[in-house]
Amino acid sequence: MKDVAKFDRVYEYERQKINNENQDYENQDYENQSYENQELTINSNDYSLLTDLYQLTMAACYHGEGVEQKKASFELFVRRLPKGFSYLIAMGLAQVLEYLEKLRFSDRQIKALQATGIFAKAPEEFWQLLTSGGFSGDVWAVPEGTVVFANEPILRVEAPLWQAQLVETYILNAINYQTLIATRAARLRDIAGKSAKLLEFGTRRAFSPQGALWAARAALTGGFDATSNVLAALLLGTQPSGTMAHALVMALSAMEGDEDKAFTAFHRYFPGAPLLIDTYDTIAAAERLAARVNSGEIELSGVRLDSGDLVELSQKVRSLLGNVPILASGDIDEWEIARLKAAGAQIDGYGIGTKLVTGEPVNGVYKLVEIDGIPVMKESSGKLTYPGRKQIFRYLSAGKIQADCLSLATEDTSGESKILSQGLIQEPLLKLIMKSGQRVAKSETIAQIRERTTLSVENLPESVRKLNEPGTVNVEISPALIQLSEQTRRNK
Repeated sequence: MKDVAKFDRVYEYERQKINNENQDYENQDYENQSYENQELTINSNDYSLLTDLYQLTMAACYHGEGVEQKKASFELFVRRLPKGFSYLIAMGLAQVLEYLEKLRFSDRQIKALQATGIFAKAPEEFWQLLTSGGFSGDVWAVPEGTVVFANEPILRVEAPLWQAQLVETYILNAINYQTLIATRAARLRDIAGKSAKLLEFGTRRAFSPQGALWAARAALTGGFDATSNVLAALLLGTQPSGTMAHALVMALSAMEGDEDKAFTAFHRYFPGAPLLIDTYDTIAAAERLAARVNSGEIELSGVRLDSGDLVELSQKVRSLLGNVPILASGDIDEWEIARLKAAGAQIDGYGIGTKLVTGEPVNGVYKLVEIDGIPVMKESSGKLTYPGRKQIFRYLSAGKIQADCLSLATEDTSGESKILSQGLIQEPLLKLIMKSGQRVAKSETIAQIRERTTLSVENLPESVRKLNEPGTVNVEISPALIQLSEQTRRNK
């Protein structure tokens, strides 16, 4: 009954949210150029306009040239991994599919585009094209939580040229950011170990409120236990988690007399909740709490340390509070966790924000690889691409990744794993997720994706999981793809 009640609450919240968004949308005045909506929040009604201008101008050009309906294939991949990374965890597909399903142009949006004057020479038929319906193409993708490497397609869109072009901006935004966060989360989990508690505290440091929601999801699917973001947790059907801020300790200490009274006040409403003990004197606070715990006066589910020498402090707190869990926070990343563990820190979990949700980006790109059945490639210096629709074949032995092979999608169309000689398993990674604008693959839960992430990392060779000077997995290029690349160059 508890689960049913929880579902009803979330459902009612979502229903009201959609009603409010639709009402706000109807009130928007896109056509009035002097009108400024400073709120700048996103709802699904705006997906069609949430794109770069050149996607629309190119669509208009394609229409003018009569090629807008030609079948095009675009692939999203990363040319180079972020510095220090030896792999990526693909993430963000769920949001891409939601976007594609809801992509529509309304009459109001068409009038707003016309009012800009930018499309003055676009024929009337172009506007009819935009309002003709939603996305009607196919999507192939690696399942979320899958390990990928440089130059391997995370996703492929096969659709009429104008549609495949239009969706580039949103797809890159959703995949790039969530892949970064999921990868960082997976690395943090790998270093912290299976038993450590990992909490996502990044909302205040994420690049936007929308980014904070995506970061929370990516952290959970990447291996974290919980998020402090209440909205993200409730939308994802999980329990938000957190402790308290120094402000509460300082405010109540100032008004009620001392730190102990602040702790007592908090426990009055949240019995046994973790306490932040480094506002004043960490060890003195731990000593007083230990006396109260040992006397049976209070129960304590944890303490948090947010400053100071975490090695020394955690060891002293452990000696005082015994098995009470110790959570550490404060600009922690995977290298800091490795240092703390090596130095003998007595820490049971970590609250991680800034170093999880920010950092060097994942620079995924979205490139045309085939148009009207014709393979194409980019030959710019440092930005070479491989032509044709591709598949990644992964080779595993004894549960470990041995190598990947970037191949043409036509080299093996069975879509099934195969057992080769000496127990070597060949597994195609790209799966058909959407057909003619309709999903053909079931949606996955956070727990299912997290489990895949865990298994993907465990399947990596130990050398690739190293923090410092990690090894690499060999990504071979199939002879057929090499031959097609040479042929495409010659045909220029």
